[in-house]
Amino acid sequence: MTTATRDIILPAEWRDFWALTKPRVMSLVVFTALCGLLAAPGNIHPVIGFTAILCLALGAGACGALNQYFEADIDAKMARTAGRPLPARRMDRAAALNFGIGLAAFSVGVMGVAVNWLCAALLAFSIFFYAIVYTIWLKPNTPQNIVIGGAAGALPPVIGWAAVTGSLSIEPLLLFAIIFMWTPPHFWALALVKNDDYKAANIPMLPVVAGSLETRRQIVIYAILLAPLAVVPSFIGMASVGYGVIAAIAGLVFVAMSLQLFKTGDHKHAMRLFAYSIMYLFLLFLGLVIDHAVLGCLVGAA
Repeated sequence: MTTATRDIILPAEWRDFWALTKPRVMSLVVFTALCGLLAAPGNIHPVIGFTAILCLALGAGACGALNQYFEADIDAKMARTAGRPLPARRMDRAAALNFGIGLAAFSVGVMGVAVNWLCAALLAFSIFFYAIVYTIWLKPNTPQNIVIGGAAGALPPVIGWAAVTGSLSIEPLLLFAIIFMWTPPHFWALALVKNDDYKAANIPMLPVVAGSLETRRQIVIYAILLAPLAVVPSFIGMASVGYGVIAAIAGLVFVAMSLQLFKTGDHKHAMRLFAYSIMYLFLLFLGLVIDHAVLGCLVGAA
């Protein structure tokens, strides 16, 4: 292929814009935000609730688009990301930037007008933190990038809660803390497998800088801290003992799988932990929603 051929940028399709939003990441954002909204005390009009979740989805899409705009050159060096629209030359970088800025402005504006300005402020901060602080500053400069940057991904349930209540309290901050502590072991399990990619792109992920053994040790530490934290909702009246038992069992499995990965260092176990971590978070947040609904029904019946 000649240089001239490589420089040709193909006309972008709707699928390319959709890929910019990182749909898999967006789906997790929508899920945790929806759980925060459904678990919050009080009621919200269905249209306003739908608008809040839609704005969160668009905000997450803005994060994905801006992240890919800033990391187009890095993505081109990694096998996992080389097929994305920008490194694959299916889209002009300016189009990705304009798309990301447009989604961000629209989502924050509609959130403020239709839901409340607390939610809008939290959403704006989340977009700024992920797209600018994490992508531009943290990710290329520190192996603690995913630890600090995890704050952006931990905000959706807080925003969902604030959409209903219009305020913050210990409960949504606890949801934030759970996701914040969950993010490092979740992501580092994948980073162990994709270590060569990060080396090629010169990104100082923990496995690249500190090695596999230290990364696996950190995964165990975070898993041990996360397991009891996820049980706390049952001790502050946010959830029942039934939720606490389920969370405790799921947390013990998380710790056991982390210890197994620490012992073997096998990529197979790393991917198993990565997959389980997603199921674990899903179980926790869905459990909170179901528990809230059941408790609400029991209180109403009484």
